[in-house]
Amino acid sequence: MSRTLVSEMLEELEKVIAGKRSLLENVIVAFLARGHVLLEGPPGLGKTLIARSLAKVSGCTFKRIQCTPDMLPSDIIGSYVYVSQTGTFTFKKGPIFANIVLADEINRAPPKSQAAFLEAMQERQVTVEGNMHPLPDPFFVIATMNPLEMTGVYPLPEAQIDRFLFKLIVDYPSEEEELEIIYGKGFDRLDEVRAVASPEKIRAVQRIVDSVYLDEKVANYILDLTRSTRDSDIILLGASSRAAVSLAKAAKARALVMGRSYVTPDDVKALAIPTLRHRLRIKPEAELEGITVDDVINSVLRTVKVR
Repeated sequence: MSRTLVSEMLEELEKVIAGKRSLLENVIVAFLARGHVLLEGPPGLGKTLIARSLAKVSGCTFKRIQCTPDMLPSDIIGSYVYVSQTGTFTFKKGPIFANIVLADEINRAPPKSQAAFLEAMQERQVTVEGNMHPLPDPFFVIATMNPLEMTGVYPLPEAQIDRFLFKLIVDYPSEEEELEIIYGKGFDRLDEVRAVASPEKIRAVQRIVDSVYLDEKVANYILDLTRSTRDSDIILLGASSRAAVSLAKAAKARALVMGRSYVTPDDVKALAIPTLRHRLRIKPEAELEGITVDDVINSVLRTVKVR
């Protein structure tokens, strides 16, 4: 059922999104692993369309938060408002209360507003005036960033970056793919996309992901990979324990998407870069030599073997 459902979701998504199958697969993997995704790429490459299309295909509710420098936390999570008719305060939910939330240009939000996402992404609840409010289930945040913007942006704190399961790079399409977009793939065809899932089906598949078998050898491989990042001479900040847990969860979801009930080392290798690239920091001297985080992870993957 899981493999068939994912295939149907991909088929519907590709009606409006051209040439991004690998990216779409990883977004679905993160969704099924109960993670969140950070999409980085120049404007106009379909990041918003991916979020809207996924919500429609999965039959989930969708809200978009346009992050701005003057945004307040209450603009995200909501606030209590006074109702004069009853003389009481009522909680008015913010846009965070949806199954799929698009945080557009998240690095434009000031630190205090960025922090409003932390509890929601980790605990799947928000606390306002001392009262806890659970978020819808499933709950999935897709945040976008423009890597070219230098003014009017705020760097994401490490604690928030670590909450994202994947950081995915949205590249420019090929010539053939761009021609498809010119001929009509995009928002104009969003009405053609049908819902092939529902929140209930997504929750059922997420429970199946939890039961996917992770062998001790594969678990040790994940451990060796993450610990190796802390021993490198050119890495300033290595992968945390949460990174190891995230990689294991993502590998389980990928195994299920691939039609298996067990994780293989190939699942781990396939997801190591999107899971770790935003959690590592390399030393400035290495950056000056043109070394990237992806280069370091690829080096670790070549060095560390399954024991």
